[in-house]
Amino acid sequence: MSNAISRRGVMAAGLALAPMGLRAQEGNFPTRPVTLINAYPPGGVTDTATRVLAERMGQVLGQNVVVDNRPGGATSPASTAVATAKPDGYTLLMGSPTLAINPALQPALTPRAPQKELVAIAMGYRTPMVLHLHPSVPAKTLPEFIAYAKAHLGEINFGSSGIGAVNHLCMELLRARTGLDMVHVPYRGGVQALMDLRSGRLQAMFSAALEAAPPITEGVTRGLAVSSAQRLALLPDLPPVGETVPGFDVAFWQGLFAPAGTPAPVLARLEAAMLAATRDQALVQRLATQGVSVLPEDGAQLTALLARETTTWSTLIRDAGIRPE
Repeated sequence: MSNAISRRGVMAAGLALAPMGLRAQEGNFPTRPVTLINAYPPGGVTDTATRVLAERMGQVLGQNVVVDNRPGGATSPASTAVATAKPDGYTLLMGSPTLAINPALQPALTPRAPQKELVAIAMGYRTPMVLHLHPSVPAKTLPEFIAYAKAHLGEINFGSSGIGAVNHLCMELLRARTGLDMVHVPYRGGVQALMDLRSGRLQAMFSAALEAAPPITEGVTRGLAVSSAQRLALLPDLPPVGETVPGFDVAFWQGLFAPAGTPAPVLARLEAAMLAATRDQALVQRLATQGVSVLPEDGAQLTALLARETTTWSTLIRDAGIRPE
């Protein structure tokens, strides 16, 4: 039984002892707007996808779902604000892989135990990464790139949007599973890194699909593979990394979380609203054009994903000796 299911069972059992007034309030939830805290800045695909999902959720709930952008601090301020909020369902988090990464990479940041301090409600979407190269690297396929990199150990520079970012760890996972020796060049954000890949200062990089598509289409960079287990509608000709490296499946994702202790009826209402949003085919098709895969996965599935990624990233961070800047 998953942690999410067991927590909800305990909360449901406790409802029998709750005051009648409280239970009535929970049954009428929501009676006012809901705040959805997003740890990423306005603009860009992350903010766009969150706002599209929030708008559809609000329609289902009959109340506005207001997006509150609180970027910075390796997403800790945003997730901490929700973990410490009143557990009534009115303050929610669009959580990301940093919930699985931060405890191992930066253990001083809060929340220190996201799986205990937050409860998963439902998945929102995934944005796979795309491995692309500067054309000076002669490889046309992922197997060719692996062979080339092994023949040129330490000569390939790969960029990322920062130490511990998903595109950094994606390449570190590829290195660990293929035995590659490349030089990591971290940036403070992906824009400059992508510019340096375009110019040839970098030779390789995993980028979000929407960011990788223009230079690949223009022929400025060469796309090799997508990090997800499935192909992307945005770049359908690129095979999954997993066809070469079995079991490889990585993406940036965002899912809905509430403070631990949020009543079960409230969680159920929020889960239903998010699932309705992610099953809206017009919404799904709209975001697919931006390289976003909308997923109708419930709280139990999101809980399981967070647990798996916590194990994967903590092991990789430890074994690779990755340290924050």
